[in-house]
Amino acid sequence: MKYSIEQINKLRAEGKSDLEIREMHLKHIHESNPYLNAILDIFEAPIPETKDYIVESPLKGISCILKDNILVDGKHATAGSKILQNYVASYDATVTRKLRHAGVDIIGKANCDEFAMGASGENSAYGATGNPHDPTRVAGGSSSGSAVAVASGMSVISLGSDTGGSIRCPASYCGVVGVKPTYGRVSRHGLIAMASSLDQIGPFANNVEDSALALQCIAGHDPLDATSVDTPVPNYAQEMKGDIKGLRVAVPKEFFGDGLDVRTKPLIENAIKKLESLGAIINEVSLPMTEYAIATYYILVPSEISSNLARFDGIRYGLSESRDKDLLSVYKKSREVGFGDETRRRIILGTFILSAGYYDAYYLKAQKVRTLVKKSFDEIFANNDVIVGPVTPSIAPKIGEVSDPVSMYLADIFTVQANLAGTPALSMPCGTIEVDGKNMPVGFQIMANSFDESTMFRCAYNLEQSLKS
Repeated sequence: MKYSIEQINKLRAEGKSDLEIREMHLKHIHESNPYLNAILDIFEAPIPETKDYIVESPLKGISCILKDNILVDGKHATAGSKILQNYVASYDATVTRKLRHAGVDIIGKANCDEFAMGASGENSAYGATGNPHDPTRVAGGSSSGSAVAVASGMSVISLGSDTGGSIRCPASYCGVVGVKPTYGRVSRHGLIAMASSLDQIGPFANNVEDSALALQCIAGHDPLDATSVDTPVPNYAQEMKGDIKGLRVAVPKEFFGDGLDVRTKPLIENAIKKLESLGAIINEVSLPMTEYAIATYYILVPSEISSNLARFDGIRYGLSESRDKDLLSVYKKSREVGFGDETRRRIILGTFILSAGYYDAYYLKAQKVRTLVKKSFDEIFANNDVIVGPVTPSIAPKIGEVSDPVSMYLADIFTVQANLAGTPALSMPCGTIEVDGKNMPVGFQIMANSFDESTMFRCAYNLEQSLKS
């Protein structure tokens, strides 16, 4: 059974202890994980409470699972890679510390695509994660285990990271709420980096209110992260309860072309009609940079990957093939054995892009296009409050069905622009499609202007309530 924060607090009010609630979730993990492969490390014993936790926090005692690229002091952090299979973190990530400060019960680490590279959850060195609605299908990536943990009831909330859709894609495939905050809203200190100018940590939950409470807990300025922005964090859960009469909703025409599954399209359109029935003003707009977004993203991201992953050399962290006699051989052998195919592919691609003679032709040009993406978002938000549309072109494919890497890259077509522009975005369930006798979820995406998560949550909450009726 899946629980909300409100339901857990009700159980506590009825006399259930935090330990009993914890055991309830652990029991479910041990029953479900063998066939879903969502959790890499189960924390059987509670992590000691911090001395200064907030007793009145609504998240006290709430179970949470962290993507395995977020550090927990004294626990393994593999980032889904063999090269970090024996790496143990020596400190808490800032988000981990904030959760512990609020009394959140961190009960495990979630499986993920290696170094957060992938849209399916199949690129982990520790095996693919199964979708709880149909374990023969992918859970989405890269935060696959984090989405499955919440969707299957292993935990009430979870954290993932989103570089080009890695929270929103699995949220859509698994039928939960997933939030990518504004770049700089949440500290990246203690997150194993993939592409530092796009990575952002965010929460998963089974409803909009829980995701708002989780984001409020982890958001805020952090001096340990130079990209963290010092701006007030609103009370999201309180502000989202207002109505959306007069809310200006932009619908990009480019999101409804031939690439969108004909079975998915009616559910997205129905959600837009629901918003209109609640008093929102629907405006068709154009996001002309959509056709260039994937190419831009897959130039910039591998470039940053090739730089960020240079630190994993078989000397300082994790796996080391130190039997070789000379230093270069240790580097080459450790990286050959430790990195998977997709990681090697992106490192090679990024190194090529940044090499002499190609930097101006590819990387510099992609940065200019990124500026144009941000400009196009700014122009839309000058006259609109949110941008809405699909999250993924289709429902979750079968595990092993998509073998072509480029085809998998195209699954990010609706999500990467929010990362390139740095704006917040949310995926929420808007219905299901019956396939092979299973009801597979479809996600609806809501994007807002930078640091305006409050409007995004208000739109999502009103839609969520309307879809229930």
